[in-house]
Amino acid sequence: MNRVQLSARIIERKSMRYTPAGVPALDLVLEHESTVTEAQQARKVKLDIKAVALGPVAEQLNRQDTGTTFGLVGFLGATRTGRGLLLHITELNDIV
Repeated sequence: MNRVQLSARIIERKSMRYTPAGVPALDLVLEHESTVTEAQQARKVKLDIKAVALGPVAEQLNRQDTGTTFGLVGFLGATRTGRGLLLHITELNDIV
């Protein structure tokens, strides 16, 4: 299974682009910060991750200000170059 669910905030948003099929696509950099339990110990997690949204999700995120925090669901894939990870956002929850 390849499913990611987390809260994040927008720290960088590129200009809206369109796929060759005409689907809106939006490239973002997101920041996530939380505390999780690992081996019965609290651990702070802070990370930046590259993300992409397509279609209506891209349009909705394009209307949000940088710094906006929201919940998301998506999956991990490779970047276009094949190096590194890219979070594909498929659903939005609780845009603050």
